Amino acid sequence: MIRIGVIGQSGDIPKELQQLAHDLGEEIALRGAVLLTGGTNGVMECASRGAKEANGLVVGILPGDSLDRANQYIDIPISTGLSFDYRSLILVHSSDVLIMVAGGNGTLGELSAAYLNLKPVVIIEPSGGWAKKVRSIAYEDAYLDERKSSKLDYAQTVKEALDIAFNRVNC
Repeated sequence: MIRIGVIGQSGDIPKELQQLAHDLGEEIALRGAVLLTGGTNGVMECASRGAKEANGLVVGILPGDSLDRANQYIDIPISTGLSFDYRSLILVHSSDVLIMVAGGNGTLGELSAAYLNLKPVVIIEPSGGWAKKVRSIAYEDAYLDERKSSKLDYAQTVKEALDIAFNRVNC
């Protein structure tokens, strides 16, 4: 079973981003994959809701020891006892592929961790935040540095992102 990690903007997010994240979670579930997120709010919650409504399996990799931060759509909450940045490493290592939606500094850190650990990442560019900015600063359009450790892929839609993700995992 493919494990797809969704990384992205936390907190209050615009309606369009809520819908995109919901659609992403739903499509992940419809394709039979397991959704992994940081388990809290924002993109994570909206993707979790979409997956749950499509009868998917939703795993939340949570910071700290409490399950109180888990959004209501999480099937399997995992409390790590760790801060947000270290929790993110568990999310990265537990995913077969990651999909980036918008995002701030925490999401950028997750992207970097995925790159350093050779995890495939698909970036939904129109979602905004760092997802919109990465290509403009990427080395040769597709890498985070000259080592070319792991090629970044870009998508314009949810379906395109998942087509790329499944292709990268099934190579």
